[in-house]
Amino acid sequence: MIILFIEKLSLNLHPSKEGYIIIIYKNIGMYLDKKVKKDIFKKHGGSDKNTGSTEGQIALFTYRISHLTNHLKKNRKDFGTQRALQLLVGKRRSLLDYLKNKDIEKYRELVKELGLRR
Repeated sequence: MIILFIEKLSLNLHPSKEGYIIIIYKNIGMYLDKKVKKDIFKKHGGSDKNTGSTEGQIALFTYRISHLTNHLKKNRKDFGTQRALQLLVGKRRSLLDYLKNKDIEKYRELVKELGLRR
């Protein structure tokens, strides 16, 4: 739980603390916390410490792409997120091309496992 105290300037509100507005946020968390990352790298990278593996990076990018895609379905005019999504798709594409040239069997297995359209 995060509690913010914002100084009341010219608002005509009656907060519980004199001169401050209290805002309480519940269930605020990142969509990609440490546990999710560890699970992704453990499943696709071999171990949770192997964060540099190509397969783990591609799986992480795929997770982030799906999250950004869902965000853009709700917020169509968020052009900063749209640009970030396009850059992320390009990075994943280049990593997929690298993996395809390096080891075609791992590439085919990863594409099938992640459900990519290739």
